[in-house]
Amino acid sequence: MAVNVSKVAVLYGGDSAEREVSLNSGKAVIAALDGQVNEVIAFDTKQRALSELEQLDVDAVVIMLHGRGGEDGSLQGALEFMGIPYTGSGVLGSALAMDKIRSKQIFTSLGLPTAKFISVSRDELNEVESDWVVAKFNGGLMVKPSLEGSSIGMTKVDAPEQLLSALKEAFEFDSKVLLEQYIEGNEYTVAILGDEVLPSIRMRTPRSFYDYNAKYKADSTEYFCPSGLSTEKEAELAGLAKQAFDAVGASGWGRVDFMQDSEGKFYILEVNTVPGMTKKSLVPMAAKASGLSFAELVMAIVNTSDCDRV
Repeated sequence: MAVNVSKVAVLYGGDSAEREVSLNSGKAVIAALDGQVNEVIAFDTKQRALSELEQLDVDAVVIMLHGRGGEDGSLQGALEFMGIPYTGSGVLGSALAMDKIRSKQIFTSLGLPTAKFISVSRDELNEVESDWVVAKFNGGLMVKPSLEGSSIGMTKVDAPEQLLSALKEAFEFDSKVLLEQYIEGNEYTVAILGDEVLPSIRMRTPRSFYDYNAKYKADSTEYFCPSGLSTEKEAELAGLAKQAFDAVGASGWGRVDFMQDSEGKFYILEVNTVPGMTKKSLVPMAAKASGLSFAELVMAIVNTSDCDRV
């Protein structure tokens, strides 16, 4: 249930590895809210103490913090403790969606399609048998920090001699790492807004995979919305997106990422509970295809702030 939103604080920036993306998302949202609510407060959590929010008497907080400290449930718990309504997923949904390993365990337990995987902790690094691991994944795998987003710390591994350096890079960001089968094929993303599943987007990059540079810096990345799927495949993908979103307890709004193999089968990669929100980001692109302007999308997100849980 949405609160009466007249005075809104936009939390952005922060000190996670995704600070730059968060700053851009926050600035775009702040600009879009101008004139739609009576007062907008720009709140960079790296520059201001979260406790200041109690004195600001805001009606709701719009969370535009990506990654740790904003998307992992810790901020959501603090806001609930202070009794301040906030946008998006709650504590559990945020924490589970942020954890790639636990998310995949949930998908697997529910029979949802996801690529095969194993996890490695930092203290197991010296025990990893590179030849065995690469052979297990048929010669191609992705190495991902469990608790990072925006493809930070990710590496594609094609040969045993590449695995150790990939693991060391991932361990710079996290103490647990996901090793996941690399799926050769098309990459899709599906945005969810309230109870509505928005049109899918297909991404294409000349890079080895859709990494940080492909997402935020390269001009060579192509986006297709409509994605080119048949009506039946679009419905299948939408259904899987909603199932994955609900499986981890996400709510309000977010995005689910997929790969599709050469036989047309979809594999769930992950759920994002605070996706990028610049005017060039994926959720605004899907919203536009549904007839929503960026400003309308932002207000729809504001209206996911829930006073019942606080």
